[in-house]
Amino acid sequence: MVTGAAGGIGQSILKRLTAAGARVAAADIQTDGLDCAVSLPGDLTDPEYSDTLPRLAAEALGGLDLVVNNAGIIRRGKVTEASDEDFRVSVAINVEAPFRVCRAAIPIMAKAGGGAIVNVASCWGLRPGPNHPVYCMSKAAVASLTQCLGRDHAHQGIRVNAVCPNEVDTPMLRSGFAARGLDPDRAIHELNASVPLGHIAQPDEIADVVAFLLSSQARYICGALVEVNGGKPVI
Repeated sequence: MVTGAAGGIGQSILKRLTAAGARVAAADIQTDGLDCAVSLPGDLTDPEYSDTLPRLAAEALGGLDLVVNNAGIIRRGKVTEASDEDFRVSVAINVEAPFRVCRAAIPIMAKAGGGAIVNVASCWGLRPGPNHPVYCMSKAAVASLTQCLGRDHAHQGIRVNAVCPNEVDTPMLRSGFAARGLDPDRAIHELNASVPLGHIAQPDEIADVVAFLLSSQARYICGALVEVNGGKPVI
């Protein structure tokens, strides 16, 4: 099951897992047109939806082996500019939804003998960058949740890890530039120059790491926060 499946990274994860032979349940506010085995549309700010997602996916798929908590939003600006709504929706989607999904998925996986969960955190949750306190705080919570669950549920055969990207070339990133009156292509070009590997991540480059962490090749990785940043530190 993949949350945020309609987003830039989400669609790449969905394609990568499907190509590997997985039957995937896609969860997002709108799932029309997604190439998946099961569509589970809904709003992750609704606690009941998040609570029931793993059960619905397990029932539809005949089991639940893998979960990717990919859905996320970015609210930019200094703390003095942040609204109550910025805080509420960031916590609801970036923190509360993964918490609820993990809480509901782990018993299903434990009963079946194990599974793997990958949360999408961020380099900015490990080393906060400037003027994104609400986002950084929420992603730090995801990172901490991952480490806690990785330790607490390893004995049940459940591996919980997180991928921590820096900037990724997604519609969400581009729309953020546009909202600030910047040309997205020019802004991406300037960001590319700041990355030692020469470009910010493409969604497929994040999806490949997610797929690895879900696979048996990562069978001894648990509670890890894997940075995927092209060598660029948070500045």
